[in-house]
Amino acid sequence: MDRKSVMKRRLQSIVIIFVSMAIFIVIWWALSIYFDLNYFPPPDVVFEAFFDSFVTPDPNLGITMGQNIEASFARFLEGFALAFVIAIPLGLLMGFMPWVDTFAKPIVELIRPIPPIAWVPFFFVAFGSFWNPVLTVFIGVFFPLLTNVVLGVKSVDPSLLDAARTQGAGRLTLFTKVIMPFSVPYLMTGVTIGMGVGWMCIVAAEWIAAVGGGVGYYILVQQQVGNYPYMFAGMIVIAILGLLTVTLSGYAEKMIRKRMGML
Repeated sequence: MDRKSVMKRRLQSIVIIFVSMAIFIVIWWALSIYFDLNYFPPPDVVFEAFFDSFVTPDPNLGITMGQNIEASFARFLEGFALAFVIAIPLGLLMGFMPWVDTFAKPIVELIRPIPPIAWVPFFFVAFGSFWNPVLTVFIGVFFPLLTNVVLGVKSVDPSLLDAARTQGAGRLTLFTKVIMPFSVPYLMTGVTIGMGVGWMCIVAAEWIAAVGGGVGYYILVQQQVGNYPYMFAGMIVIAILGLLTVTLSGYAEKMIRKRMGML
């Protein structure tokens, strides 16, 4: 496909996105006017609250939206990093060594169906309000990462392994030079999925309690005091943060797959 065709397709995509968002806002506006409910404010009121939340400290929390975002983002990164350093080595070993997979899989399959939100009360009681959001994000990110890494290792083309063995590659060389690089695109898929789940987890965890604010806690407080435009503003912030991180991760995944000839 030539450059002109690529640019045309991108422009079409941008136009479709703008039309889609415009239709969404019009429907939102129409429903808010039709039902005229206090807890369902129109878009203009919500957008005004959105911008004001970054300028004016919330009277209930004493901090601005920017500070809430900073608190939530720090917890998100800590939980994600913890999941990354545990899930990646474990996934590589489970995919590469059958006995590790046999040993770990029953435990993984036992815990995986439990929704991350179900862990929130336990984490709060056991580890307090500081670690509760971090560990909830960890649970949410861990399983998508682990599953995709295991899938990546098990999807290595046997002919690649045979070719490496004919060149004298030992077990360690196969693992580091063939299996690990081949698994990177699958890892990035897990990162993309995990980031989306992670933002849902951070909101749920911060509803219980959060030291130093947080967007999830901010949303809860606004609901409790009946400040619904600001509650929706907090929801929009979460949507934007999730969209940005997932989009960046998806772009990185696409570039890696393209570089490795998997597109």
